[in-house]
Amino acid sequence: MTSSATNTAATATTKQYGITSPINLSGPKEIDEELTKSLEETLKDYGVFETQEQIQHRMVVLEKLNKLALEWIVKTSIAKNMPESVANSVGGKIFTFGSFRLGVHTKGADIGTLLVAPRHIERADFFGSFYEFLKNREETKDLRAVEKAFVPVIKMNFDGIEIDLLFARLALTTIPEDLDLLDENLLKNLDARCIRSLNGCRVTDEILHLVPNIANFRMTLRAIKLWAKNQFVYSNVLGFLGGVSWAMLVARICQLYPNAIAATLVQKFFLIYSKWAWPQPVLLKQMPTENKLNFPIWDPRMNPADRFHLMPIITPAYPQQNSTFNVSMSSRTVMQDAFKRGFQVMEEIYSKTSTWKALFAPANFFQKYKHYIVLSAYSNSSEHHLEWEGLVESKIRILIVNLERNQFVKLAHVNPKSYDPILKSESGTVSRWFIGLEFQKPEGTKNVKVDITAEIQYFTSTVHKQACQIAIFREGMRTEARKKKAIK
Repeated sequence: MTSSATNTAATATTKQYGITSPINLSGPKEIDEELTKSLEETLKDYGVFETQEQIQHRMVVLEKLNKLALEWIVKTSIAKNMPESVANSVGGKIFTFGSFRLGVHTKGADIGTLLVAPRHIERADFFGSFYEFLKNREETKDLRAVEKAFVPVIKMNFDGIEIDLLFARLALTTIPEDLDLLDENLLKNLDARCIRSLNGCRVTDEILHLVPNIANFRMTLRAIKLWAKNQFVYSNVLGFLGGVSWAMLVARICQLYPNAIAATLVQKFFLIYSKWAWPQPVLLKQMPTENKLNFPIWDPRMNPADRFHLMPIITPAYPQQNSTFNVSMSSRTVMQDAFKRGFQVMEEIYSKTSTWKALFAPANFFQKYKHYIVLSAYSNSSEHHLEWEGLVESKIRILIVNLERNQFVKLAHVNPKSYDPILKSESGTVSRWFIGLEFQKPEGTKNVKVDITAEIQYFTSTVHKQACQIAIFREGMRTEARKKKAIK
């Protein structure tokens, strides 16, 4: 949103968005407009906006990918004995989702994409002939297929842009150009992987339908994402919140203050979530009264496992899911503390005793705790390391949950950033993560040396077993976790 949009963004909204009436319908005051303008300038200083040329390049890349996908669908259709005239008309389309679709992507960010194909194009074709088709393009670099993932994906760098490409085969003979993915009838007769692949697009489109003012939503979400990354609380896989969860939290604040602009919305974000009564869920729209298609949805009344979710944020598109089932006791505590600090800083910004830069100042993770675990993932080959690093990272949550069960561990805060060591290891390629530990002495215990060997051993053996099961294990791959005291 440009500063000139601040005034137009204040158009009064009376329609109710969300599951409750708004808290406040007031429009912006002079200080809100002033602080929103300075927020935009500060975000520019942090380099979160792309130039027009960079945005244009992304559009060209997406158009090129779309043409390639259509070309491949036609060739594949003909290979399946379809007449050429029919093959040329079956269609197919690439949709975007995530931060790019929401309009809040930053410089160098990847683009989440989804290839929607007609029913005669199968997932095996996508991971077979389409993968080979992409492999032979000069624009394609770092191509890799993750076929066994919960949401199967082809990852690549295409013409300088990182792309995550999902696939969904619809039960349609042709894919119309004006296909609306929010139509629930499209989900009939689809397998679970296609449903999950469609979910990203359906959720982001629904979010954009459920906010009163998209420009205000985008500016606020950009600010919150920058803050979350600098507070080390941005990572779905490690038990914090990913992009879609942050987007839903911001969208709910926009619903509660429909005529507020970005500065006010950021302040209200920290006010509301510093006091939120978790595990009360955050909902952008009412849950359906009946489950017509019988897909699993988040429902603690029916599903006992859902009752244990600590910080539920429910996706608005059917089938509704909790986007934050990875959150642990430690990560929720860390986020709650961060919300409280964020609100204090916003009070100072509004009283003009501080500036936006104080809100976005990176937290000093390495001075926060007295004890740390240094977790290292080693492999002999850089070629296989990316896959190994991804597996180790995806299992760190198991270590955190097990550490929380130790009576002497009060909190385990994993830093979402992985670090390459300053000195390259003789053992080959290595990635490192740091976990801050806070210890406690249960009542009645004397000085005890805290032993977390069992938790670490369970973690390392789990990672090794999983690597063998999914056939990515190579000689030289190992994990190592060491407890270290902070350097004063």
